[in-house]
Amino acid sequence: MRFLPSRKRLKDLSEQEVLALAIASEEDDARIYRSFAQHLREDYPASAAVFEDMAAEEDSHRQTLIDQHCARFSDTIPLIRREHVAGFHTRAPLWLTANLSLEAIRAQAAGMEQDAENFYLNAMKQVSNADTRKLLGDLAAAEAGHQSTAVKMAEKHLDPATRDEENNKANRQFLLTWVQPGLAGLMDGSVSTLAPIFATAFATQDTHTTFLVGLAASVGAGISMGFTEAASDDGELSGRGSPVKRGFASGIMTTLGGLGHALPYLITDFWTATVIALIVVFVELWAIVWIQNRFMKTPFGRATFQVVLGGALVFAAGALIGGG
Repeated sequence: MRFLPSRKRLKDLSEQEVLALAIASEEDDARIYRSFAQHLREDYPASAAVFEDMAAEEDSHRQTLIDQHCARFSDTIPLIRREHVAGFHTRAPLWLTANLSLEAIRAQAAGMEQDAENFYLNAMKQVSNADTRKLLGDLAAAEAGHQSTAVKMAEKHLDPATRDEENNKANRQFLLTWVQPGLAGLMDGSVSTLAPIFATAFATQDTHTTFLVGLAASVGAGISMGFTEAASDDGELSGRGSPVKRGFASGIMTTLGGLGHALPYLITDFWTATVIALIVVFVELWAIVWIQNRFMKTPFGRATFQVVLGGALVFAAGALIGGG
């Protein structure tokens, strides 16, 4: 028994099916643009207006394609979609795009038009029928036109001041939701675990025991910080964003901060592991200083005093307790 493939290849499609595929694609893209507009409308109304106009543009092209189909074939349009054709560009489900940033949405929209144009240009090379090649060329030109239209719409709705305002708002949201909780977690994991790890190291001089203590301290601190961050603020009034995202950012970075100087104790030689762990601590603390200065705009001197001095005191406490 011969099994039929689950998806057809482009070269196996008739001209009517290619036209039907283009109609379905334009319809899907218009729906995606409207979902972007709905997602952005409250916080970024100017960008939302751009995507509303882009959706309307897709609707007009879809209607043109439908008119052409009715004129050449019939009023009945074959049911064929992207997922029915091997090699055709796909779109991510809408629920996967719900949490995209403003810049990510803009980039995805640009990529959508570019993908469609590239597909039609490549498809022209796979067919020999003159009418089909002309049809694909017209579709590619339409997609290229969409890209220039999108630029004109952005210029219409997004003057430089509005674009800067929306970009600043998006950047602030990124800082509040990801950078700030992540930085707090990294500081906590890197600094607070110094005492138990190095106290154990100098008290036992056993690398395996030190690693287990460091692992337990890092994971425990990560879980604690994650739940604390998520439960401390639902983000509605403060505007800090999803508590789940903040909790993950804080918890993961806390764990990584502690594991950085715990992992060297997988090395069996005690002094080699300790020297490497100290180097890692040095890098971690200065990385925190850089992040504070770069993203949180903390003066470099103040960040250095807070982080490096604090880390040195915690390390000294652990070393003294372990060595005593």
